[in-house]
Amino acid sequence: MVVRLNSGGVEGVDAYPVELEVDFVRQGLPGFTMVGLAETAVREAKDRVFAALRACGFKLPPARITVNLAPAWRRKSGASYDLPLAVGLLAAAGIIPAEPLQGMYFAGELSLNGALRPVSGVLPLALLARQQEAAGLVVPPGNGAEAAVVRGLKVFAPEGLGMCAAFLAGAEPLEPLCEPVADTLEAPAYSQDYAEVKGQEAAKRALEVAAAGGHNVLLIGPPGSGKTMLAQRLPTILPPLDFEESLEVTKIYSVSGKLPPEAGLMRVRPFRSPHHTISDVALVGGGGYPRPGEVSLAHRGVLFLDELPEFRKTALEALRQPLEGGVAAIARAAHSVSFPAACMLVAAMNPCPCGYYGDPTHQCTCRDDQRVRYQSRLSGPMLDRIDVHVEVPAVAYADFRGAGNGVSSAQMRERVLKARAVQRERYGSKGPRCNAELSGALLDKHCSLDAEGHALMEAAVNRLSLSARACARVLRMARTIADLDDAAVIATRHLAEAVSLRVLDRG
Repeated sequence: MVVRLNSGGVEGVDAYPVELEVDFVRQGLPGFTMVGLAETAVREAKDRVFAALRACGFKLPPARITVNLAPAWRRKSGASYDLPLAVGLLAAAGIIPAEPLQGMYFAGELSLNGALRPVSGVLPLALLARQQEAAGLVVPPGNGAEAAVVRGLKVFAPEGLGMCAAFLAGAEPLEPLCEPVADTLEAPAYSQDYAEVKGQEAAKRALEVAAAGGHNVLLIGPPGSGKTMLAQRLPTILPPLDFEESLEVTKIYSVSGKLPPEAGLMRVRPFRSPHHTISDVALVGGGGYPRPGEVSLAHRGVLFLDELPEFRKTALEALRQPLEGGVAAIARAAHSVSFPAACMLVAAMNPCPCGYYGDPTHQCTCRDDQRVRYQSRLSGPMLDRIDVHVEVPAVAYADFRGAGNGVSSAQMRERVLKARAVQRERYGSKGPRCNAELSGALLDKHCSLDAEGHALMEAAVNRLSLSARACARVLRMARTIADLDDAAVIATRHLAEAVSLRVLDRG
């Protein structure tokens, strides 16, 4: 008897269907064979499954068992095939009926006592099951909340193999999970606030502009000036994730195995801060079987690179394509996948190796050639992709000891949300999400300048030697500043502020 069940594998951040076929023949010598390009973790499922069956009181008769994972040409990895294999064996042996399995999808790892353990990549599988109009999806309890966010799909989360078999046999009822999710998620509560940052009002303004338009930022200043504090508080002024953005982020964390157990949607914008010793693959993604890197884990959130010149030059150069296109394309001999990587880059650096060049209170001990070599670690094409270059000077003691607080995150977030609302209305649901994504005809249409603006832009290009890419980024920033000012067109003052926010172009 041949029993067929539905499951799925993951490639990139999307799932593909896998049909598990179990051939149970009681003639000939007993044996077990698994085919279909199964990796080690999948082949080892046999031992886990048989131990779980014994622990749950199921006894299979002697038989020659052949298991096929189709399509045979795609690799199968992970422990998510344990549950469909166990259910398929029970159905093929006639212990449970095979009819209830039609149209159902299964995924889950089995412990030796029959309990179900969570696995990665359940959310993409749930989306696939809904697309295939599945009758339901059976997953471990630890993946239930994750799968239940997919609307229009019945999700069942039995505690163990025994309960799952009883449910499929009709001997025990099991109610589907239900977790309605609103289209707009509430803004999370943060423990940090920009009011805690003394002084640095110019840097706060630059970060507000960046948050309003989704622009990349580079903070330059001596040690202890507050660069890290400023960067860490950026998520407190960003808009909350909408449902679609939350779904995108959750998919990435699901396939990478970083989604907390029993967690549903990711409701907080990611903030990733890797150490400067990180490898190219860990930063951008890749490996023998490509996995998302830090730039993808920061999708729809913030990627913070502290001590930017200390990162490997090859790693920084590998970031150029994801920052420009919002996608990390990984190509290998056997696999080619793309991971979403639409994040805000926030970087911090010292002006020189000792950190005190230009600081009036400390003497710089670096030679001119050392400063040049230090700053040359950042290539021109990389700097072109960073919209805002802002100086963060050392805080004066008078500002530091001041009792009054500066502008708060709530005040900044209110202005950012207002500007983002203007952009959503302007571009519509099918257009760019923010000004940083403007390009082509939309850039020409919404970032047009008057004669005075063109004269100022021409002067900036000639004096600062701006590239075409840098010009486009200046125009996008000017559009964001105009949105913060509630202005329909870009005025000269908006363009002048945008040019002033690129201090490295001034030499």
